[in-house]
Amino acid sequence: MGLTALDNLVRIGQLKAEPRNDTEVRRMLAMAQTRWADAQLKHLSPEGRFSSAYNAAHAAALAALRWHGYRSENRFTVFQCLAHTVNWPPARWRVLDSAHQKRNLAEYEGYLEVEETTIAELCALVATLIADVHTLTHPATPG
Repeated sequence: MGLTALDNLVRIGQLKAEPRNDTEVRRMLAMAQTRWADAQLKHLSPEGRFSSAYNAAHAAALAALRWHGYRSENRFTVFQCLAHTVNWPPARWRVLDSAHQKRNLAEYEGYLEVEETTIAELCALVATLIADVHTLTHPATPG
């Protein structure tokens, strides 16, 4: 996979190049799995489940970015880079961008209106993302 686009983001200051830290990547992926599991808990509020699913998505996306040797302080950039880190089409990572916008409204304006269908869609997408990042970080060995 060519990562020229990620190198270009380093040049313009959107990403930082850092050596891969496998322990950090494993911890982030484990955090993603824990937060995704939390998002499945029906006794939590819809807002809590949405936040857990969103945070799971961010942790998994950041794990993929870190596996490739990059870091970003910008959550949107982390999601946008999924096109390059796990070959996601725009339609997939843009769902995460939409969740990011909802999260920002909640964090900065105190407003979060989220429907069960949105949470379900986000949880399904996060499950796919976690699986894709696991495949990336644990390639099958021939044999």
